Amino acid sequence: MDNLKTKAAKPGTVSEEWWIVDADGLVLGRLAARVAAVLRGKHKPQFTPNFPCGDFVIITNASKVKLTGNKLRDKMRHSHSGYPGHLKSESYAHFMQRAPEKALMKAIKGMLPHGVLGRQLATRVKIFAGGDHPHAAQQAKQLEI
Repeated sequence: MDNLKTKAAKPGTVSEEWWIVDADGLVLGRLAARVAAVLRGKHKPQFTPNFPCGDFVIITNASKVKLTGNKLRDKMRHSHSGYPGHLKSESYAHFMQRAPEKALMKAIKGMLPHGVLGRQLATRVKIFAGGDHPHAAQQAKQLEI
């Protein structure tokens, strides 16, 4: 029984794959949760919470992602510059129309760890509003959501 130790992932021992997701018709939160899990590496047996053992994810058609209920009308996005009176707010309908890549990235970042590891994992996701992407050389596999 002494030889049943859990092995932690180390640099050079983790294989990184590329996944592609077509976001057409998918719900924003469910898509972000699945992508965040793949970025962290929770689908791999050698998952280590403090090490980036996840994969890369390409998301296409981000402009066609859906929000359920009345969130397009009621949900607001706030940004503050730090100066008094400089709070800016906009509805998600306007935000999704103006910058769908940023809306999806905001949802994914919110589901990643908040710190150095989360910022490192956030660089592994590539989001595109349309159906074309420049990462064809990576031969990404289709990720089922």
